[in-house]
Amino acid sequence: MNDKTDLSARSYDASQDEGVNVPAVATIGDLIAARFSRRTALKGMTAAAAVATVGGAIGASVSREALAASQSSLTFKPIPHGYDAELHVAEGYDPQIVIRWGDKVTADAPAFDVNALSAEAQKKQFGYNNDYIGFFPLPAGSQNSDHGLLVINHEYTDRQLMFAGIGPDDLDKQTKEQTEIELAAHGMSVIEVKRENGRWGVVENSKYARRINGLDSQTVMAGPVAGNARLKTSADATGTKVIGTLNNCAGGETPWGTVMSGEENFHGYFGGKPESAGAEAVNHKRYGISDKPWYAWPKFHDRFDIAKEPNEPNRYGWIVEFDPYDPTAVPKKRTALGRFKHEGATSLVNKDGRLVVYMGDDERFEYVYKFVSNGKVNLQDRKANDGLLDDGTLYVAKFDKDGTVTWMPLVHGVGPLTAENGFKDQADILIETRRAADLLGATPMDRPEDVEPNPVTGTVFVMLTNNTKRKDDGVDAANPRAANAHGHIVEIIPAGGRGKDADHAAQEAKWDLFLLAGNPAEAGHGAKYGDGEMTASGWLSCPDNVAFDKKGRVWIATDGAPKAGIADGVWAAEAEGHGRALTKHFLRTPLGAELCGPCFTPDSTTLFVAVQHPGDEKDSTFENPVTRWPDFKDGMPPRPSVVAIIKKDGGEIGS
Repeated sequence: MNDKTDLSARSYDASQDEGVNVPAVATIGDLIAARFSRRTALKGMTAAAAVATVGGAIGASVSREALAASQSSLTFKPIPHGYDAELHVAEGYDPQIVIRWGDKVTADAPAFDVNALSAEAQKKQFGYNNDYIGFFPLPAGSQNSDHGLLVINHEYTDRQLMFAGIGPDDLDKQTKEQTEIELAAHGMSVIEVKRENGRWGVVENSKYARRINGLDSQTVMAGPVAGNARLKTSADATGTKVIGTLNNCAGGETPWGTVMSGEENFHGYFGGKPESAGAEAVNHKRYGISDKPWYAWPKFHDRFDIAKEPNEPNRYGWIVEFDPYDPTAVPKKRTALGRFKHEGATSLVNKDGRLVVYMGDDERFEYVYKFVSNGKVNLQDRKANDGLLDDGTLYVAKFDKDGTVTWMPLVHGVGPLTAENGFKDQADILIETRRAADLLGATPMDRPEDVEPNPVTGTVFVMLTNNTKRKDDGVDAANPRAANAHGHIVEIIPAGGRGKDADHAAQEAKWDLFLLAGNPAEAGHGAKYGDGEMTASGWLSCPDNVAFDKKGRVWIATDGAPKAGIADGVWAAEAEGHGRALTKHFLRTPLGAELCGPCFTPDSTTLFVAVQHPGDEKDSTFENPVTRWPDFKDGMPPRPSVVAIIKKDGGEIGS
């Protein structure tokens, strides 16, 4: 997701820096401090006394780089930090543009003409600001790494880079046609891709190709909230039929090969003071809806005006599931997984056969969640799993200072989740998941983004991007990260430990710290990485998305690193053993961009990445962008794109 300053009209950074939750319990920063004070050395981490030594690596010699490389199976030569108009990747690798904003998706899509945009064309073309990427091999159920489907989320739009003559805050200048182009550019794309002669390309006229947009695509509500009175609107008296999906950020795949897409910052599309929504006022305020929307949509579409349609926001903020192998499949919003600002949803089959889904609520002082199905996964019959996400228990995490994670059930009638506190049934808890989690005393976190299990080790990595609003007077001297500008990564070890005995459905687990991001040469950052020496460009800032290759190595994508003077990009590290948490710089984005959606093919010979909002810097416009990546043609603005990265010798990425 996006975390830059002076971006589009929606002002992501301002909204997330403020947050809407005032924590009443210990923050994750308090708990990390307690963990550090409890023991002098953190297993697998650089001790505090070694920070100066790591800092000395900023002028790393060749011998030191060789030493770091010898501790890791990641043998690529790291690239230096930097920030310019180009995309850079490690030596020996080939970045290939797969698809760009406006490129053809459906067979009847017209050619892209940036000077003659239309909503009808955009509904058939690749959408804007690509985030999550999922690779689904063809045929379904195979491990084919040369042919498959890519499913891509389109999170939001940047008007100043899409349209001539308009700035990021010029809502009053927007036309109805422009707002409908923006709506059409949201949602998701499904494309068929194939690697031939070492190059990836889109298969034209594919029977699988489709666009799901925010303007007129059909989605349906499923699970405990479907049909609830709080979902009914003047356009849908049933409370089950919704137009499209919005602010789709990260996502994940189910074990049976369907997509789970997270609706994240839905609040910015709606306009009106919360008080104008009557009974929904407290609910809307808790999710950040205000009379200052990011877009002009409420002016032209009544469903985004909460005074006219107070229930419409309740129809967004869910996990959306659909089958990419079936182009007629109607996406379903799986309400049992709760409503909040979903960064994504990643899953695994527990040792008892049940499905476990991990999720983060991406805002400062928000929470980490998991869902455990009641039924078991059927890998022999894909269709048999259709309702599995509608029946189960949603939990929220409490991180204790002794290293324990307690997963607290969000179930009506349990603890404070009763009618006396405004929850008359389970549907109310799922619509107002944040408020329910508040009452349970969940641990406020520093912007939980990707929460993803490592398929090799079985531990769960929690990306915590940053939290600059943690005050000095809210922590003590033991807390190393007041005003956390650089973020960190927490690792959850499930009950039973690593490997086949791991029980992800249990209500207790353990937690530890993987790394504290930032520059270890700057004492004020309090950065901590693995036990060993880093190269000059090994440090990162603002971890966001994460992926694991077939060896279980961790690949970290960042969002917000330019605030630390470096480009966003990808860093890789071992998850275990030598080289654990010693990150190496693999890729960096062009000016204004963040790096999203890292996704490997099953054989780890291709890494797909999403370059989102290139050129989105202060004073960068359609006419005069800071970069014209990837086309670099006069008159063509920068275009969000999906990139396939392969090793030139055809080997596995990273080694």
